[in-house]
Amino acid sequence: MRAHEAGALHGDIGSRGPSWLRTPADVNALVPALWPRNVTRDGDGVLAVAGLGVRDLAAEFGTPVYVLDEDDLRSRARDFRTAFDGVDVYYAGKAFLCRAVVRMIAEEGLHLDVCTGGELATALSAGMPPERIGFHGNNKSVTELTRALDAGVGRIILDSSDEIGRLTALARERGVRPRVLIRVTVGVEAHTHEFIATAHEDQKFGFSLAGGAAAEAAFRVLDEGVLELRGLHSHIGSQIFDASGFEVSARRVLGLQAQIRDARGVELPELDLGGGFGIAYTTQDDPAAPQDLAKRLRRIVEAECAAERLAVPHLSIEPGRAIVGPAVFTLYEVGTVKSVPVGTGGGDGADGRRAYVSVDGGMSDNIRTALYDASYSATLASRASAAEPLLARVVGKHCESGDIVVKDEFLPADVQPGDLVAVPGTGAYCRSMASNYNHVPRPPVVAVRDGQARLIVRRETEEDLLALDVG
Repeated sequence: MRAHEAGALHGDIGSRGPSWLRTPADVNALVPALWPRNVTRDGDGVLAVAGLGVRDLAAEFGTPVYVLDEDDLRSRARDFRTAFDGVDVYYAGKAFLCRAVVRMIAEEGLHLDVCTGGELATALSAGMPPERIGFHGNNKSVTELTRALDAGVGRIILDSSDEIGRLTALARERGVRPRVLIRVTVGVEAHTHEFIATAHEDQKFGFSLAGGAAAEAAFRVLDEGVLELRGLHSHIGSQIFDASGFEVSARRVLGLQAQIRDARGVELPELDLGGGFGIAYTTQDDPAAPQDLAKRLRRIVEAECAAERLAVPHLSIEPGRAIVGPAVFTLYEVGTVKSVPVGTGGGDGADGRRAYVSVDGGMSDNIRTALYDASYSATLASRASAAEPLLARVVGKHCESGDIVVKDEFLPADVQPGDLVAVPGTGAYCRSMASNYNHVPRPPVVAVRDGQARLIVRRETEEDLLALDVG
């Protein structure tokens, strides 16, 4: 069947929405699992975070704006640290990183994972102890590796044979012995989108286990003796709800661990199981609590180590989305509302129509819907409504038919220009992947705590855009 030429997002023209989406009994009600823990509605139905109403936030900071519930982020960081007691918890900075967040996660006792020189610079400028930083990336430059060595980062995750040679030469020049892990591609497909499933063989990350490249890399590092090989690393994807993938991954990686022991007499002391723990974007998602994840992953590792007669290595994990994702929502202002025919009838209201609610942001501040076919929720945030629920699609202002923020959601039928709409679960990869498409400046990030708001990333301006244009 021919795909819709505007993209898969337009292929489903039914006006009832996806099967999991239910018409709400109260269109003003919040689903707690989707929102930061300190988000409520006040007596007028206005969405509030930590006691501060969104109308006040919009008046002070404008829209669109990413709103971070600071206590929520900190509590999620503590939840992982407590549940994974004795395990090094590396916050995956690629989800969202700025100096304020670096300080938050450092104060909560977490480590930090970075994957570019820019992320490393942000971490160091915010005062993150370098020994608590891990450095990822499939194509680290000489400049980036030099900075990591000079800063004294705690570990570097090796991703290619070229990188082993590059880092070995730099370490020899400096007379240092950096700690390294080898990223192993284990051939496990997480149940996720193709572009965020990272452990199958046909992709750019890591050393293949099945092809023998991972074992060869480990033997090379051990035999050359310049780099200190601490252990193995595996990451099987993102937005994962099923622990079975981790079980298979751990079995295969620990099998390699045993192979290294048998061939070189060395039992590597560390194992990193990666991250990718899922969060709730809509009511169809049911993520596990950190305590449950910790019990299951420990049980898996202990069982596989017993089977291979290995000592249980020191473990580390890399949650990013699971910490920052639920702690943020994006606040938009509605500009236009259109009623559009979408089929032959049979929709909610039996008229075969959908409301297109256009907001003042879009794919420049949240590319995930267009890129990954991701699903989000939304709510009318600036007031309560007694109107009936209306199936709506929240779209952006960009010159693309695929500029969709929320594919399907019930909003009040009286939603109108000037209303504020909030989209939860936007802490991970939204600001990090934001762009200036159509020359739209990127939104600010505002942290709210105890009824007080502070700007942690300012809004870009047209002057910022023009400053880069030297023509």
